[in-house]
Amino acid sequence: MRSLNQHPFAVQAHFEKSLVLAFAFPKEELQVLVPSCLQLDLYQDQWAFVAVALVKTRYLRPKGLPECMGRDFILAGYRVFVRYRGEDGRLLRGLYILASETDSKMMQLMGNLFTCYHYSTVSIDWKSGADGSERVEASSGLELWASRQGEGGGDPSLPAGSPFASWKDARRFAGPMPFTFSHDEKRDRMLVVEGRRSTWRPLAMGVEKWQVPFLQQRGLLQPCLANAFLVEQVPYEWQKGRLENLAERL
Repeated sequence: MRSLNQHPFAVQAHFEKSLVLAFAFPKEELQVLVPSCLQLDLYQDQWAFVAVALVKTRYLRPKGLPECMGRDFILAGYRVFVRYRGEDGRLLRGLYILASETDSKMMQLMGNLFTCYHYSTVSIDWKSGADGSERVEASSGLELWASRQGEGGGDPSLPAGSPFASWKDARRFAGPMPFTFSHDEKRDRMLVVEGRRSTWRPLAMGVEKWQVPFLQQRGLLQPCLANAFLVEQVPYEWQKGRLENLAERL
């Protein structure tokens, strides 16, 4: 029997804006956080990444319903970049969900009913400045201050210490990630959810301040900020979840 928390229907929403920071770690540190049926999505065969994504979402609703029946909320998501070999043999690129925070109690309840993305409710204050700055502070201790980089020629600058050799390399880890994955360890099944969007134009951001207690709570004590970007005004939808039985492949 299919559980309710396995994305039983398609969902659509509008991303007013999404601010995403990717943190690099030696692959050995992140391997313990993902199931063995997933591969870490690596850079130069040594760096793995955790995405910390803030999303200001509008009109979230089951696909096909009018916008007036949707909900608005802010999401903070913690995801690992991974790859998964599907039952059709394709190597899919996407994200493995570690945890999710939202400023909406309703979203926490509905999110945990229909997904396995581990929602909790926190207060989130997001201020956008006329100068292009974005400031986010949450009661969980999450704090991000970032500003749009200049529109001059050449590649955007990367954070100091980033393992990426260029913005072109960093852009591969600036989304969109087509899939999200959740592993049902008890039944040895993978839930695959495909996301679709009509536009995705990441704008490089300069980060003035960041604090992500979630990383330390997971034992990730030396995060290296690898890239940061912002996307705006993105129509988005998630397809109905697809279950794949891993045990049948043995």
